[in-house]
Amino acid sequence: MTTARPALSDARLYLCTDARRRQGDLPQFLDAVLSSGVDIVQLRDKGMEAGEELRHLEVFADACRRHGKLLAVNDRADVAHAAGSEVLHLGQGDLPVPAARALLGPDVLIGRSTHAEAEVDAALTEPGVDYFCTGPCWPTPTKPGRHAPGLDLVRYAAARAPERPWFAIGGIDARNLDEVLQAGARRVVVVRALTEADDPGAAAAALARRIRTWDAPDALDAPDASAPSRPVREAG
Repeated sequence: MTTARPALSDARLYLCTDARRRQGDLPQFLDAVLSSGVDIVQLRDKGMEAGEELRHLEVFADACRRHGKLLAVNDRADVAHAAGSEVLHLGQGDLPVPAARALLGPDVLIGRSTHAEAEVDAALTEPGVDYFCTGPCWPTPTKPGRHAPGLDLVRYAAARAPERPWFAIGGIDARNLDEVLQAGARRVVVVRALTEADDPGAAAAALARRIRTWDAPDALDAPDASAPSRPVREAG
């Protein structure tokens, strides 16, 4: 746990994935993405009983240990405690942060979802919060019916220059990543961009490389050929 906070500070690419029961390739999938640029991986498989979730989380935890990456649990502090995960992510309607902190102690990192400016403002200062996610940037089938505040909320979060790490989330992939980075995000959460990729490892590497080189002085002069092209900026 002593290395979790520095790892969060350095993290740029956060993946949410189901347990790959349909594909049957969870260990191979995790090895591919965690060795290629994913810094945090969260098991998000709604409706799964705690016992089954814990069995799958053993596979996640083993992969994260071997690759030196962070494991996140979604919603449930009890499951995070039982799994020994470094990260718990809470939505606006989940267990309050003080209650989760009381259960997990000071070392487990706690993240928050934010969908509006007031929620961003709260996440900036709420005691016990270590990072937050802002979105959805675009409507996404993983959150059906949820309003997408879009890139305006990303711009709002970036303008606040938060000291806490924060991630843009919601419908982000290689085609629109540049728009998210232009809006001010430097960390992103993805789902289908990797879970539905033909080559998850290569897709993770391209996304991570694009994020980490966005602010590089030579990024405009020598863009990575495997990354999505940067939109042309108008003069003036």
